[in-house]
Order: sequence, then C-alpha cells, then structure tokens
Amino acid sequence: MSQTPAVGDLAPSFDLPSDGGGRARLADFRGRPLVLFIYPQDDTETCTAEAIAFNGLRRDFEKAGAALVGLSPDAPAAHDRFKKKYRLALTLASDESKATLQAYGAWGEKSLFGRRYMGVLRTTFLIDAAGRVARTWEKVRVRGHAEDVLAATALLRAAGQAAKYAK
Repeated sequence: MSQTPAVGDLAPSFDLPSDGGGRARLADFRGRPLVLFIYPQDDTETCTAEAIAFNGLRRDFEKAGAALVGLSPDAPAAHDRFKKKYRLALTLASDESKATLQAYGAWGEKSLFGRRYMGVLRTTFLIDAAGRVARTWEKVRVRGHAEDVLAATALLRAAGQAAKYAK
C-alpha cells in the first residue's frame, strides 16, 4: 500500500485507457487544474451519486479552468455503459492494474462487517496547473463533496490570478 501524495508533491504521472477508446494522461492537463476523483466501482449507488454530482457541476469546473477525471479499476467498456446510462459528460479513466490507484495511495485495506479486504479508497485530488497536489480529500463522503471541491478549485484559481498580478 502506497502513501497518499502530500500537498505540494508532484502528482504521480498516469497514462490510462479511458471511456470511448481514449487515453487520460496527467501530462495532457498541464497548464490547468485537474480534479481527479477516485471511486470504487461504476454503477453502484454511492459512486453513481458522486459521478452525477461532479458531472452536474462540470460547467462550473470549466469556468474555474479545471478539468474533471474520474478513476476506477473498471474496464473502459464498463465506463462507456456507465456514462451512457447516466448521461455523464466527463472523462472516466480505467486502472485495471491498480498501479495508479496505488501511486495515489487510493488502494488499501478496507473492512465491511468485520471482513478485511483490499479495495479502492474513495479519494479526490485537486492538482494544480504545474502538476502538484494542491488539496486532497480522503475518506470522502459524497453528499456536498463536489461542491466542496469546486469551492477549493475556485480558490486555487483566485490564488493563481493573484500571483500573476503580484509579479
């Protein structure tokens, strides 16, 4: 089990298959913030609520200059079905090998009814335009989470604008 990258650390690089036959690469988002929300499984109640919440705010994230990518160990074909079923218009990346999940510290021990097992730890990262971790949310509770991330994204943008004018 890997440790979660700390605020200020370079975000672990990734190049993963995504829905629609595409690729999701951290390098493609250089120059703008990225919200990477990591979730356990497509089409489950909580994961669906989280994806719908982020999707519903996607235009607000765009206004804040940020991109959205959801990440789970589901196959790209599962992502395609999930997106179609819920009319999601955001990128969903697939990490079937779990290497990226491990690099982000989002693969670890969980327990349910006293049974311990390895699984995805619901985590969200706000990665700044330089590719550094600006904020992390661990043990995410879905209700209100997308709004909290949007507020942090807006603050990150405002700080970036202020830094430009300070030079």
